[in-house]
Amino acid sequence: MCEIFANQPKENYQFITRSVRIDGHVTSVKLEASFWNILEEIAQAQSMSLPKFIGLIYREALEYTGDITNFASLLRCACLIYLRDPTDVMTHVRSQLLANRTSTV
Repeated sequence: MCEIFANQPKENYQFITRSVRIDGHVTSVKLEASFWNILEEIAQAQSMSLPKFIGLIYREALEYTGDITNFASLLRCACLIYLRDPTDVMTHVRSQLLANRTSTV
């Protein structure tokens, strides 16, 4: 019944730890391979490197919430938001990036 979920390749959910530099500090982020792939896709859609994109998410989340208790979970949830409606999410992201660029010029 659940073969599509239960019989997926092990590589999908294998943990991968990556070192990421955020505001000059190196930290490790541990996510399943599938989430790293989705984050790469989102970053590429914005013409950003993955480290730059992750740093941007971190800084913005810190600005909005004042505290990030579980950054890996925040990244996973960001992937889920994207997967629900990629076109709408990227349209929203592009409009925010454009607004930020015009407000800083």
